[in-house]
Amino acid sequence: MSLIEHCIIPDWPAPKQVRTLQTTRLGGVSSTPYDSLNLGDHVGDAPLAVARNRVLLNTLLPSEPVWLEQAHGTLVADADHASCLPQADACIARHRAAVCVVMTADCLPVLLCDKQGSVVGAAHAGWKGLAAGVIEATVQAMNIAPQNLMAWLGPAISQDAFEIGDEVRAAFIAAQLQAVAAFIPGQHGKWLADIYALARLRLNALGITQIYGGDYCTYRERERFFSYRRDGATGRMGTFIWLD
Repeated sequence: MSLIEHCIIPDWPAPKQVRTLQTTRLGGVSSTPYDSLNLGDHVGDAPLAVARNRVLLNTLLPSEPVWLEQAHGTLVADADHASCLPQADACIARHRAAVCVVMTADCLPVLLCDKQGSVVGAAHAGWKGLAAGVIEATVQAMNIAPQNLMAWLGPAISQDAFEIGDEVRAAFIAAQLQAVAAFIPGQHGKWLADIYALARLRLNALGITQIYGGDYCTYRERERFFSYRRDGATGRMGTFIWLD
């Protein structure tokens, strides 16, 4: 199979000039436990393997992506003007062929675009960033009325595998009372969190109602996705968006 056949093309009604790509763990050259298309250069994989994987991926992209130094925060980089590795957890672009990317291995990648196809964005929404407002910060940076935006939710950990403590649940409920519905009791006083539902609540609160995706599980789909919670030492997948 070619690399593109191992990837996911998001199914959403984005304008034709909005291009997207979601990698899986398949199609690269990295060895166990990073097998095989690991795009993360910070996880202990051989640097040459990561570089080779990125070269393979670049054959599917119009330019070198703006790789971020992700920190589970809310900073948003601008791919149109990035000249070095930005420390940020989201990225936007208005210029043609400027490629936004976020990397994940259980955290939720969120893609955004407007209905006219004039601006795109990608956000790395782990629970910390999601609770802190990374989606809200990305939408603000895009500077488009939220009702004119749509979102796609990429592969993340599903509720039955995402066990968290009281403090995480409390942080979301304090910000949004409706978030109580996104948690069910787990074992030993823990909770099971639905990160997809939490993201939809945040998007809805902004006025974004066109939301697609959200039907994967990185933890359960072992053959297809990396999962940090499942494996510890593991690779990272990339979620890409750009304007053609």
